[in-house]
Amino acid sequence: MEKKQGFFSALKDEVVRGLSPSRSRSTSPARTVSPITGLLRRKKRSPSPDSSVARSVSLRPLGETLTPLMEGPDPDGTENGDPKRIGSGLGHWMKGQLSRAPSVSSYKRSDLRLLLGVMGAPLAPVHVSSTDPLPHLSIKDTPIETSSAQYILQQYTAASGGLKLQNSIRNAYAMGKVRMVASEFETATRVVKNRSRCAESGGFVLWQMDPDMWYVELAVGGSKVHAGCNGKLVWRHTPWLGAHTAKGPVRPLRRALQGIDPRTTASMFADAKCIGEKNINGEDCFILKLCTDPETLKARSEGPAEIIRHVLFGYFSQKTGLLVHIEDSHLTRIQSNGGDAVYWETTINSFLSDYKPVEGIMIAHSGHSVVTLFRFGEMAMSHTKTRMEEAWTIDEVAFNVQGLSVDCFIPPADLRTASVSEACELPQDERAKNSLAVHRAKVVALEKSHNCSIDSMIWKMEI
Repeated sequence: MEKKQGFFSALKDEVVRGLSPSRSRSTSPARTVSPITGLLRRKKRSPSPDSSVARSVSLRPLGETLTPLMEGPDPDGTENGDPKRIGSGLGHWMKGQLSRAPSVSSYKRSDLRLLLGVMGAPLAPVHVSSTDPLPHLSIKDTPIETSSAQYILQQYTAASGGLKLQNSIRNAYAMGKVRMVASEFETATRVVKNRSRCAESGGFVLWQMDPDMWYVELAVGGSKVHAGCNGKLVWRHTPWLGAHTAKGPVRPLRRALQGIDPRTTASMFADAKCIGEKNINGEDCFILKLCTDPETLKARSEGPAEIIRHVLFGYFSQKTGLLVHIEDSHLTRIQSNGGDAVYWETTINSFLSDYKPVEGIMIAHSGHSVVTLFRFGEMAMSHTKTRMEEAWTIDEVAFNVQGLSVDCFIPPADLRTASVSEACELPQDERAKNSLAVHRAKVVALEKSHNCSIDSMIWKMEI
């Protein structure tokens, strides 16, 4: 009896035959097609065992039908090109999220834009390479804060599978689900909570390869954000800004630090300092603190938007040695024309859980993040605070996918050379918006109606 071929077997065959993500892209400059579309096509064949790909235990069931996947809407919500085909299981579920139109009653375009812009594909604070060796543990002539941090990272590396096993990983793949919602909006006089009981669901796919190459695609609420790095530059594509490069040096994807890539995570905290201990959800943890250097902050700033600081805290369990919590906070100052400066503090708290071994590497298979956007400045009583939340689960993980090459991480053909800073994703008032528009015009023409007000965020978290 004829059966469908397994996902990873088909993946290997397609890549080996030359259908890399870059080659599956459309030649039309008017659209950016998913680099994973070609990899995810499957045909009916007799199943054959394949042990060359390491994978997690959660695989797709055999025998499900193939379903079409729309490549995502363009900025005005219309369908974009001909439908492609994707595998069953999670691919079928993602198709439903990507092809359906957003609910007008629950979401405005600016609301979903804020969720995806801030939580879709944020980057780590500093440049780091997964191939950099960890600092040698030294106690003599070394401050106690530094030597303690080195010891904690050594324990984390051992608990995550060991350096030898991690160094054998040449590339990695992960697929999962996400749920996003803005749950609360606060002003100086009142707090508005969500009563619509609506959260947007979606999925993401992440590819990584040495040295310092990655690609992520996130589809939520009928819109899609994808970003990548070829080792030399970081680019991003959103429906509202198109394809553009990111300001500043090459940096890892923050989503990979959330329990998916322990080797890069350890390298990220190589220059951190141990500042104490704290109990997180009943678990005693060591705290490592990493501050971004002034040169990197300056490189990431643009025009009236200046990034003043960016700090990363890692909470490592004293019992297991694993990373259980990440706190990421950066402060941006925006000088509007003829007015006072406006400050935006963006804080992302991520909690990691459900660690499971995948071929000996400990991977966090679920977690959730709480994002707070705090706006202040101008008058003392004009501050606002927006709270957004995201929950995710990891469904599949694979290491050393054969046939994956540097061609899979080529930037899109319509990539613009000008860079865009993180401040372009923040909601702006009219004065700050007009000031930033001059600099954004270097990248893309903004929408005629650019209403990024967050007054309408009255949704409630339901995960």
